[in-house]
Amino acid sequence: MKVYKNSLTRAILLILEKTIDGYVRVEDFAYHHYRYHYGAPELKKSSLSQALKRLREGGLIEQVKLKKDIVIKLTDEGRGLISDGFDESKWDGKWRIVIFDIPEQRRIIRNLFRRNLKKWGFKHLQKSVWISKKDVFDKLDSYIKDVGIDKWVMVMEVERLSGKLSF
Repeated sequence: MKVYKNSLTRAILLILEKTIDGYVRVEDFAYHHYRYHYGAPELKKSSLSQALKRLREGGLIEQVKLKKDIVIKLTDEGRGLISDGFDESKWDGKWRIVIFDIPEQRRIIRNLFRRNLKKWGFKHLQKSVWISKKDVFDKLDSYIKDVGIDKWVMVMEVERLSGKLSF
């Protein structure tokens, strides 16, 4: 399934990928979508319905009924499609280093951030210091701002390191 850069379907996938548990209540998203995506324009329910239908038919999301709520969940295929945007195979000679100190009150988002760093090919040097050869600086910076953890995270792009790293 082709997902265009500025489409509603891509926004839905990104929002689901950023949620803590991978679920979003459809009703909550329909009425309060701006909570999930900063700067989101007004959303028409018919457009949301069409986008959800396409994503479900494409196998990128699942609809799950929980008691009286309907929630949407990102499938592994949907997660793979989104994370492919972070996969850059050629090394340009620069290291990307992520250093963070996300407070204990935000433990859930901190753990999710660590999981995502690992999924995107980062290796940890210490619990809050991660490194990668992949050219994901701009995408990672955007992700950090979208999630709202930019005051606790620093991303560096460097050409030289001293010491031995085994990658």
